[in-house]
Amino acid sequence: MKKRWYDYLYIFSALYLFLGLFHILFAWLGVICFITPLLISIFGGGKTYCNKYCGRGQLFELLGKKKKLSRNKPMPRFMTTKWFRYGFLIFFMIMFLNMIFATYLVFSGASSLKEGIKLLWTFRIPMKVYFAKNIFPAWVYQFAFGFYSVMLTSTLLGIITMLLYKPRSWCVYCPMGTMTHGISILKEKTHKKE
Repeated sequence: MKKRWYDYLYIFSALYLFLGLFHILFAWLGVICFITPLLISIFGGGKTYCNKYCGRGQLFELLGKKKKLSRNKPMPRFMTTKWFRYGFLIFFMIMFLNMIFATYLVFSGASSLKEGIKLLWTFRIPMKVYFAKNIFPAWVYQFAFGFYSVMLTSTLLGIITMLLYKPRSWCVYCPMGTMTHGISILKEKTHKKE
């Protein structure tokens, strides 16, 4: 089967994670991966992003299936339930809102910039910004640190579940996939009412 341009989006995901370690402002590129699936879903594309364009899912497929790093076992049943998926989405959104609030505190001057990445929302990895630190306001860097932490943590969780279970196990409980699925359900319900 002939490869299409979007079959190579895993390169974007890998490059994003790599570049973010060299300069935290590359973390802002991740906003594309955050907004695009929502827009596609809102405008009638359903889960097209997840099924076709998600570079992270492609990366897990590549590592797990083609590189044979996955045990290729089924996930525990509880991880496939809607309670787990929506519970993880709620937890993820709380962490995301916490990141936004930290950014707001730096923006308002109530807090100073905390240069570091939090892995698994707990373990702080200090990371200094050495280049062009004063070009942008401190809140821009704070958002980047927070957003990169979220992206790195979710990728780590995806890698762990890819290694233990099937290659794209992350896709089962991915907060973005859960949100796009929820948007699709809401759109379908409102369409039926019309």
